[in-house]
Amino acid sequence: MSMSVGGGESGLQGDINVTPMVDVMLVLLIIFMVVTPMLLQGFTATLPQGENLLERPADEARVTLGIDVAGQWYLNRERVNRADVSALLAAEFAAQPDDKVLFLKAHHDLPYEQIAVAMQVGRDAGARVLAAVSDPTPGSVQRREGER
Repeated sequence: MSMSVGGGESGLQGDINVTPMVDVMLVLLIIFMVVTPMLLQGFTATLPQGENLLERPADEARVTLGIDVAGQWYLNRERVNRADVSALLAAEFAAQPDDKVLFLKAHHDLPYEQIAVAMQVGRDAGARVLAAVSDPTPGSVQRREGER
């Protein structure tokens, strides 16, 4: 019997087996898919101080709910009784069935509880989208609609 040194047939394979790498990647993907919603569930955000990234012209046809520093409510710049707001908003949305966006303008010193009540009143009246309106922070960069 003779032993061959080098060359010939050996038990080594020259191809890379990617199956273990794919298995590891799939396990990592599943872990991230499970963990990510759990991380976002307790997410708390610090709201911006009014930097407008998109400048839009004022439109008089928009339904606007305002609350001043004294807690008085205004609908489209007219002072209204808080108890009547829901019915008035429902009438506004009935007159504009294609536009159910409520723009909320509130004084920055109001407690968040009052803002939450105003948002709930808007939802109950039929608003599909609630938009918080803010003034631009001095020195912030604004873009016009359509710019990137």
